[in-house]
Amino acid sequence: MSLDNAIAEAVKAVPDCLAAGYVDMKTGMLLGVKTVDSHPQEVLDLVAAATGDLFQGPNVVAIEQMFKKNRGVVEDPDHHYFHEIIVLSENLLHVFQRAKRNVDMVFVVVCRVSANLGMVLTKSRMQLSKVEAAL
Repeated sequence: MSLDNAIAEAVKAVPDCLAAGYVDMKTGMLLGVKTVDSHPQEVLDLVAAATGDLFQGPNVVAIEQMFKKNRGVVEDPDHHYFHEIIVLSENLLHVFQRAKRNVDMVFVVVCRVSANLGMVLTKSRMQLSKVEAAL
């Protein structure tokens, strides 16, 4: 299955999903995206940049390094404490999920804020493996 098809399937599977995408944090690129409405390219580019900030911003990296030190974790660049980040805005629910096989990739799902958070998490977690396998 292609990445575009896997993302489109995720949009259908996740309740009240309005958009989904796959971000490469190393390059800062949005590798694939599917939205039910059209959005300017500038907005899509900002989603990719914001995703990198959420997982790799200096304060997040500092927190992860402190956790590693306090827990005696041997320095491993692929070990991260933050795997999922949920952002609730006025009208939207954003779920950012770090990929399991490549920690530099993040699957992003955007739903209506009225969506059931538990169902959104369950369904998006199921779709993550399909999106990963497509790349």
